[in-house]
Amino acid sequence: MPIQIDLASLSHLLGIPASTPLTTGDMCRKLQLVFYPADRMSPRMNCFVSSLKNACRTLGIQILKDEEARQDDGKFKPGVVVIAPGTHPDDKLAINQVSTLYNNIIVGIHDEATPLDRQSPAQQKLDMIVSRLAWDMVHISIYLDSDSWTICTMNGGVVRLESSCPLPSDILKTLVPKLTAQVVPPKPSDLDYWPGSIPAGAETINGVAQDFSQCAALWRSNDLLLTHTSRQDLTYRSALYRKIVARYLDERSGMSYGFFARQLPSDPPAAIRFQETGLAAETIENTPSDGLTYQGKNVVPVRVIDEWFLVEPGPVTVITTRSGCKKTALDPATDLVSITLDNGRITLRTPANLPDTTVSRPSFDTLTILAHALGNRFIASILKTIRPSWEFPLQLAASGASMTHWHGYPEQSFTPEGYFIHGQKNPPVSCSTPQSAVYSFLGKIDALEKSLETGIPYRGDIHIEPNHGTNIVGTLTLAETAALVNAPCQHE
Repeated sequence: MPIQIDLASLSHLLGIPASTPLTTGDMCRKLQLVFYPADRMSPRMNCFVSSLKNACRTLGIQILKDEEARQDDGKFKPGVVVIAPGTHPDDKLAINQVSTLYNNIIVGIHDEATPLDRQSPAQQKLDMIVSRLAWDMVHISIYLDSDSWTICTMNGGVVRLESSCPLPSDILKTLVPKLTAQVVPPKPSDLDYWPGSIPAGAETINGVAQDFSQCAALWRSNDLLLTHTSRQDLTYRSALYRKIVARYLDERSGMSYGFFARQLPSDPPAAIRFQETGLAAETIENTPSDGLTYQGKNVVPVRVIDEWFLVEPGPVTVITTRSGCKKTALDPATDLVSITLDNGRITLRTPANLPDTTVSRPSFDTLTILAHALGNRFIASILKTIRPSWEFPLQLAASGASMTHWHGYPEQSFTPEGYFIHGQKNPPVSCSTPQSAVYSFLGKIDALEKSLETGIPYRGDIHIEPNHGTNIVGTLTLAETAALVNAPCQHE
């Protein structure tokens, strides 16, 4: 498949490392694991761990010896994934072997069946997963049964594999993407934070508040967005671990599913056909990560079907639900925040005069939200040139676009006219990861190409995230989207 955009350029636009691995093969080559077993393990646990090691070696994943994985201070080196099978006493938990939960993904393996299944209510699923992760201070839990093993992650994902021992193919398709990049909320250092900078009654909020409220009401009958697990209600082994979790979540009240968002109007200039510029063909291959300069403007080459275009990037701003709020009972005055992406840097703005009890933090999915907004801007720019009669650029300029994310999937028959599906075959990475943002942007270009090939005017896209959920992005309002998908949702 031909490249659509230079990945270094896209990484620069999104503010993520250019070295971000996007294929499972690249992920395997970058992974480093260390095993930190309990003193005693059952025969089934020993068998599973032995098979897991063999599978990882088959895939070319580096397994470090304990001494190789540690720093001079005795802690595991940042970036090393810690596999911690068995039951550990409090003072020997793997968390005590790392400097921070941010630096290392910790995987607990338990010789017991998972206490839930695919039919478990969403709230029960989230409570069980987050409670066990907090108790063991791990990011991922694996449960063993006589004829299966199950992966549970912080984003509520539950993946059951039908074998008693892990096969290399299963590890590659399910576990490797989850070990490559962890579920982690945006850290304060990842963005510029302007608290209280949205004045009360600001049009940026008031203009979309009704849509958010109507959307929330329409989702109330669906338990996939009713979920919220408070960190204060979790049981911890010590006060220290409680503080570590609070710091890891950046003082968020807890974990919840999904987001609603409205991209503010964006009116980019029309893209330039590369073939009309007179530039040499090798210019595309030699594009710097921060783009090209053409006629005094910064532009980025993008390929759609068989033609290259020069697109002028620009800032995108989105009004979205704050992390941890109750999505189906939100208050637009306190539960909405503004996020802006401009040249790889994120700015978070919050409303003025928030109650002291309101902790206003950006969504775990902030990068994905902004990648979709950036993709919308690029698509509008390209359509202005090749399909000037199509309405998407006009609608994006006039009223922006909506974004809805929930941890479930629409019925196969569900596709609004002008919306195109993508993402089903992507590696199942977690929310908040750089990979998720890249897949979001590239998938939108795929959706645009499907639109052009079918001749159906582009209105939006349905981004399927395996083992995670769905993003619906486009010119439908939040309320219109909610009305269409509220009933026919299914669990992961």
